[in-house]
Amino acid sequence: MQKILLLALAGVAGTLARYYLSGAVHDVLGREFPFGTAAVNLLGCALFGLVWTLADERALLSPQARIVILVGFMGAFTTFSSFIYESAGLIRDQEYLKAAVNIVGQNVLGYGCFILGAAFGRVI
Repeated sequence: MQKILLLALAGVAGTLARYYLSGAVHDVLGREFPFGTAAVNLLGCALFGLVWTLADERALLSPQARIVILVGFMGAFTTFSSFIYESAGLIRDQEYLKAAVNIVGQNVLGYGCFILGAAFGRVI
């Protein structure tokens, strides 16, 4: 029961972090492009890489902590469902270049951020 409660609390924290970060980025950069979702996804990829490496390769986190952080917090924080929805909207609006930049950019940069987060985890 403790694990479920911790997952739920971490999920709430991840949801609120996503909401506030995405909103802040949109406030600064505008809403013509899904910058808020991109920021959350890219940061989420980097954090996932960091936490995964610290837990898996460095054994600095317990298996329970890894589950709570990666499933609870990160599962609620990252927003690939919003990514798909917004990409589909760009395509629907015939904004094909923006859709391509969004889809390719977030995936390529997300992978790069994951690698950077993992590398950072290795030097800690």
